[in-house]
Amino acid sequence: MDTAEPRWLTSIEQRAWRTHLAAHKLLEHRLDRELQAFGLSVNDYEILVHLSESPEQRMRMSDLADATIQSRSRLSHQISRMEAADLVSRETCPDDRRGTFAVLTAHGWETIQKVAPHHVASVREHFIDLLTDDQLRELERAYAPVVEHLKSLR
Repeated sequence: MDTAEPRWLTSIEQRAWRTHLAAHKLLEHRLDRELQAFGLSVNDYEILVHLSESPEQRMRMSDLADATIQSRSRLSHQISRMEAADLVSRETCPDDRRGTFAVLTAHGWETIQKVAPHHVASVREHFIDLLTDDQLRELERAYAPVVEHLKSLR
C-alpha cells in the first residue's frame, strides 16, 4: 500500500483542471439542449456521424462502441432507442454470425443531413469562434498526449 503523501494539484494545475471540467460540462450541456430540439441527444448525434462517415453507412457494433467510448451493453441500449426512432437498424454480419452491424437508415441519413448544419453552427458559436487559430492549435497539441495516454489504457 502506498503511504506517500498525494501530489496535490498546484494552484495553476487546479485552475486548469477545473476550467477544463467546467468547459466540457457546460459545452456538452449546451450542445445536448440544442440537439434536443431535433429529438436527438449528443450520443445519438455522435452515432449518426460515425455511421454517416463509414463505408456503406454501417459499422460493427463493437467498433462503434470503441469509437463512441461506450460499453457494448450501453451502446446496445442506445441503438435500441435509435431503432425505435427509425434512425438506425441492426444487421447480422454475413461473415460472422455473432457480429452485428449498426446501419444508418434513410430516415437517419435525412436526420443527420438536417441537423448537422445546426450542430456545426452551435459548435462554432459556443467553442470554435471564441478561440484564435493559435489557441485551437495549442488546445489540440495540449490534448493529444492525454488522448494517446488514455487510448493506450483501453
